[in-house]
Amino acid sequence: MPEDESINVEAEEKEESAAPKKPKYEFIEDIPGVGPATSQKLRELGYHTVESLAMATSRELEPVGVSEKKSFQIINAARSAVGINFIRADELYNMRKDVLRLTSGSKALDKMINGGLESQTITEFYGEYGSGKSQFCHQLCVNVQLPPERGGLGGGALYVDTENTFRLERIIQMATHLGLDPEQVVKNIIYAEAFTSDHQMFLLENADEIIKANNIKIIIIDSLTAHFRSEYIGREMLASRQQKLNKHMHKLISLARAFNAVAVVTNQVMAKPDQFFGDATHPIGGHIVGHTSNTRIYLRRSSRGPVRIARLVSSPYLPEGEEILKVTENGIEDITEEEKAAKTRGR
Repeated sequence: MPEDESINVEAEEKEESAAPKKPKYEFIEDIPGVGPATSQKLRELGYHTVESLAMATSRELEPVGVSEKKSFQIINAARSAVGINFIRADELYNMRKDVLRLTSGSKALDKMINGGLESQTITEFYGEYGSGKSQFCHQLCVNVQLPPERGGLGGGALYVDTENTFRLERIIQMATHLGLDPEQVVKNIIYAEAFTSDHQMFLLENADEIIKANNIKIIIIDSLTAHFRSEYIGREMLASRQQKLNKHMHKLISLARAFNAVAVVTNQVMAKPDQFFGDATHPIGGHIVGHTSNTRIYLRRSSRGPVRIARLVSSPYLPEGEEILKVTENGIEDITEEEKAAKTRGR
């Protein structure tokens, strides 16, 4: 080895040895200050892993019965184990390289959203009934199990169903089309039906252990707002609804960041009668959902059968855009140039 390379290697080794090593806590019981009684109360609150505890706040740990100082100590110990701290922007740039991207099934849509759906963020699909929101959710359950070279993440899916729209028959169709073993694909989907908004929140609050044990790489809620919309009726209930939605979505983004998973929600829409120009269709949930969803995609039907129009409405760094795709028995697919030309002529 040349002398200058040897010097560089020695310098790197010294730098690594000088850097503080992250403590390794495999279970929450390993964290200093967490005894059997405290760990049991944490689990009852839904904190089963070090990763989920690292995303908690001291106020959320109040029911455990420990002091605010001790809550901070426990949370900070968990955060030190998973590497949450102040960092330089160049270190953040390197961390961004760990962000994973999952194919939507459409190359055109993937291109519009810069290569696929991002992990550690929430992607929201909203649109009217029949626009294809649940079809995307089914497709993503299958796509996530593809190897990375095919646009997948080689992991499982966690599916929270609030409108009884999940269909195994659809999963089998899509898996067969992609050349995957349908039986294995079905085994890698963890499913739960939520019967109320409180049940929906409970499922997510107790999902961390399931996510870790099953290598979950996508968390889907279809739909996010259905129960909240039906249970919190009237202007006097609006504040309570928004507070719960806010808590629910922040739990979702915490799980996505803790486990480097893709988070997807579908959302219902409403029409604004006082809007006289443009599209009067707007997603439910107001600013709470709008601010927490990193990427918002508006789906709408075309007059031409299976064709759908996907519009990128909001993104932290991507411009608005629109692409045409189709929903067939095979799943989400790109349309041919002939179909695209026909759609353009039909507008």
